Amino acid sequence: MKIFNTKVVLAAGAMLLFSCQKIEESVTTIVTDTKDQVQQKAMETVQQTITEQVSRVVKAEDVAFDSIFTAANDLKLSQVTGKRIVTPNGSPYYVFKYKAPEKELLLQSLTEQPTTDESRSAKEYKKVDGSSIIEKIAFVEKFIPGDLVNVSFLNELRTDKTIEYYKISRFPNSSTVIYHPKDQTVWHFVEVVK
Repeated sequence: MKIFNTKVVLAAGAMLLFSCQKIEESVTTIVTDTKDQVQQKAMETVQQTITEQVSRVVKAEDVAFDSIFTAANDLKLSQVTGKRIVTPNGSPYYVFKYKAPEKELLLQSLTEQPTTDESRSAKEYKKVDGSSIIEKIAFVEKFIPGDLVNVSFLNELRTDKTIEYYKISRFPNSSTVIYHPKDQTVWHFVEVVK
């Protein structure tokens, strides 16, 4: 009879130990899943808060291309959209997207824009490597809400090697032109230098 009781006790103990391990594994899984969900929710909340704060501080409004580039009458641009973005420090930036069938005419026209200081202005446009431009856009993408400026083209910039990048400095406007030869789309960023 003692042998039977010992076997029963050992079996019950083994079952209890096995059950405890299973309970511990379940609790660990639940805690880990809950922790991951809380972290994800916290990150979403932080991102939403940043977006809301940036939207309040950074103001954006529609702007016409020819209001910035007044001597660009001969350009045949189509599908032109533009935004004027004012940052907290008061500096305006302009972002334009348009189609430009004549790239050389566009670049030449931008280099001939009036300037307030010829000594601080370039007389030629310069073709540049796009990697630093892509990094800047990616950085801005983190902070500027998508409804202000859509930077969804960033993945294409990273992968399409046919895209061309140009810099044009006509004080006070410093232009970065991203030209896509396949469809003649231009992303044009203008920083107003003070």
